[in-house]
Amino acid sequence: MKSAMWFALIGVLFIVMAVISAALKRLPLTTAIIYLLIGFILGESVFGIITVEPLRDFTLLRVFAEITVIVSLFTAGLKLRLPLNSPEWKAPLRLATVSMAMTIFLLSLFAVFVLGFTWGEAILLAAVLAPTDPVLASSVQVLGPADQDQLRFSLTAEAGLNDGTSFPFVMLGLGMLGLRTLGPWGSHWLLFDVVWGICGGLLIGTLLGAGIGKVVIYLRTRHEETETYDDFLALGLVGLSYGLTVLLHAYGFLAVFAAGLALRKRERRESHHLQAMQVPSSESFRIDTISGHMALGVLEFNEQMERLGELSVVIFLGAMVSQSHFSAAGFYIALFLFIVARPLSVLFGIRTHKHSHKILISWFGIRGVGSLYYLAFALEQGLTGDFARKLTEITLMVVVVSIVLHGLSAAPLMIRHSGRE
Repeated sequence: MKSAMWFALIGVLFIVMAVISAALKRLPLTTAIIYLLIGFILGESVFGIITVEPLRDFTLLRVFAEITVIVSLFTAGLKLRLPLNSPEWKAPLRLATVSMAMTIFLLSLFAVFVLGFTWGEAILLAAVLAPTDPVLASSVQVLGPADQDQLRFSLTAEAGLNDGTSFPFVMLGLGMLGLRTLGPWGSHWLLFDVVWGICGGLLIGTLLGAGIGKVVIYLRTRHEETETYDDFLALGLVGLSYGLTVLLHAYGFLAVFAAGLALRKRERRESHHLQAMQVPSSESFRIDTISGHMALGVLEFNEQMERLGELSVVIFLGAMVSQSHFSAAGFYIALFLFIVARPLSVLFGIRTHKHSHKILISWFGIRGVGSLYYLAFALEQGLTGDFARKLTEITLMVVVVSIVLHGLSAAPLMIRHSGRE
């Protein structure tokens, strides 16, 4: 009976979201706000159907958040068609490195000198909250590979990169709390968690994405294997790049994003090659059709998977919120992050954008599923006690505030931005 109830509940959720999706597009709301409300209603405060306690069920939370993030990162990589030597990449690279590091620095200072945390606690807290989210930011990201909007491109690429580049700081915070090995003078952390973790993740993902793309195009052009299962290809490439990278102790988030970029690069290269050869459009088996269809099929499948992951994680978040007791510290951190730390780090990190773009980038530092993953990861590493409870309460508060504030403002602000361009 219990499983039947779950089947019925999930079916109702899917039908309701399909029916109201058109209406939501006309309102200043995102689907994440609706999922959050549904999760809250299904949680202990109202019906008590879903009971999720992060300090107890952190492995469940980590798995759902992990799957959702890696699918979203791969999707983000597929959407970005500009080559890496394009000047548009300068802003997101600085946002994912300079701005993110400054955000962690400012949040750490606030946590130590205002909230009374130790430096290890403060750095871990800041690292959990620092990355912007690729899952909940779909309304401000590029709409597809053909979208050349500079603002959307910067926000998409930043979210794709900084879920991986924030990982070393999570490791640093855990090390300072005695839960990881830092080595003499931090040498182990610097060599393995920073250098190898970042470089290894990018390298492995790039090689796998380019290799899989080349194999598929070869099969379709040389052996006329016109039918490949693009959904299996997507799942296989995501699983292989993430799993292999983690097994080699590098950052899987960076790997899946790099794999998506590499697969898209292969499609772009083959299309340019075809144009240079001046192959007539009447030719029945064209390389640009092959590679473009492959990337498009993978992208469409991944976007469906991303929506399912968002629904699951945000409903769990709503259920967790319904039984959580929030402290003032979480509210203070959220205000400081969105009003002070994010704007200052953006203004310091990028200088090439228009002033209006900088303002919007400063505001749309959306926090979400990535932060929930890092929270669950820290709890799995053995974080316990009073600080574990505080970190959980603050993270849930910041993510909820972000979902509400950014969810209500995304549509009108992006409409206004589109009207100016």
